Amino acid sequence: MSDLNPTQPRIFKTGAVRIVEDESTRGLNNEEVRGILKATYPEIVNATIRETTTTEGQTVVEFLPQPGRKG
Repeated sequence: MSDLNPTQPRIFKTGAVRIVEDESTRGLNNEEVRGILKATYPEIVNATIRETTTTEGQTVVEFLPQPGRKG
């Protein structure tokens, strides 16, 4: 797990949706944030998490949905 940068909020991405970290998600790890977001974005339940840092030092957490099968 990476150190949280208190000066720049993390960005959470799922598809084209960008969610900026606020007081409700500050201090939570990526799995805890997934737990909060899964009610609104069910595709992140089994998604792979990829964390990157921009050149400005901002952390971007991407939830990459896994392909499923239709049933």
